[in-house]
Amino acid sequence: MREIRKLQSRPPLPPSCQPLGSQRGLVTLQNGRQAIWEQIGSSFIQHYCQLFDNDRTQLGAIYIDVSCLTWEGQQFQGKAAIVEKFSSLPLQKIQHSITAQEHQPTPDSCIISKVVGQLKADEDPIIGFHQMFLLKNINDAWVCTNDMFRLALHNFG
Repeated sequence: MREIRKLQSRPPLPPSCQPLGSQRGLVTLQNGRQAIWEQIGSSFIQHYCQLFDNDRTQLGAIYIDVSCLTWEGQQFQGKAAIVEKFSSLPLQKIQHSITAQEHQPTPDSCIISKVVGQLKADEDPIIGFHQMFLLKNINDAWVCTNDMFRLALHNFG
């Protein structure tokens, strides 16, 4: 979480940055530099994967009491319910491999992050997944208010 907070405490941005009209100041960086929402989203995804892969009980730090999770079609609301779901997954060892990620600012200064990747769980075969996060800045910390996860399984038969 410190990495994500660090992004918020950077020195002022140069005049070439164009505000999106929010008081929080999500901005567009020009001249080939990465947009701040890309930096925040990417750092968040890295932090999330590290926590999920190493100690899922610590994921409560990135959710709030009104956060929502949809996991393979099942709905969970609130930090406690989300952490309970993650802790109950029958996985001993898991490893995320991110194939692609995309981030967009929203008009209300949030960030939508979409992730496509692969999971290696225990001795199971590698399987694809898709995940989407809605990130919100609350008290100078980026938290996940909405999280949707789905394995990339296809049943054509």
